Amino acid sequence: MSKNKFQKITLNKGEMNVYDFGNIRLHAYKTNDFIDDEVFILEKSGKAVIIESPCFFDNNKELEEYINELGITVEGMLIAYHGAGAEFMSEVPKYATKNAVEYSENGGGKVLIEQFTSTFGEIFDNSVHKITNILTEGKNTIGGIDFVITQTSDAFDIEVPEINAVYTHMLGHDCHSIVAGVNHADAIIAQLKGYIKRGYDLILTSHYTPENLKDTETKITYIEDLKNIAENCSSAEEFKDEVNKKYSNYSGENYLDMTAGFFFK
Repeated sequence: MSKNKFQKITLNKGEMNVYDFGNIRLHAYKTNDFIDDEVFILEKSGKAVIIESPCFFDNNKELEEYINELGITVEGMLIAYHGAGAEFMSEVPKYATKNAVEYSENGGGKVLIEQFTSTFGEIFDNSVHKITNILTEGKNTIGGIDFVITQTSDAFDIEVPEINAVYTHMLGHDCHSIVAGVNHADAIIAQLKGYIKRGYDLILTSHYTPENLKDTETKITYIEDLKNIAENCSSAEEFKDEVNKKYSNYSGENYLDMTAGFFFK
């Protein structure tokens, strides 16, 4: 499946890109919110499973209306890296690993939610999803769809074998990402090389439209460059200047700020 082979549906705020795999459809919701969130709906036989949640109230409403118009029954929601937005479809069962629960309620996810609340105020839904079902590593079946769960340091990644796709937190071949130092950079590179080895058709992420393995190769080069640039810089400001010289067309400047803070504490 090509990342560009989809039906585009323009909504009032966001945009829906629909990929048709025959027995299953993937609805990729581009929220157009302040942090470029993406939410994914897998639809099969009149049922659906949602990956992640929007976290701004207007997106919550827009996506619920879209789902209602489809006339499908949502069997569950996988909450990995984005624990906020609990006003969205609050009655639906919520699935997560134990470490993802900890991440959202007490760890780095909680810190981010607090930061976003301070930045965006009342338009941001800072309520945290209450997890009803704990996921284990390996195969889990929800709504007639198999999901292969792999625990990460913060939460979990999700493989969807039926569409040969994988979901992780961040990729973005032409935008900056949060890279928490050399060790984290090496871990990301190893993870992305694993995706290439397994030959996924689509890479789904929390902050970008669906991508492919060529995009994965581009990201590996970018992260290798970050390591090399950091090694030859003496401050966060020098690091950011050098990165921006080489990647002047990249979006996500706030993520680069965070990366610089990790490399130069």
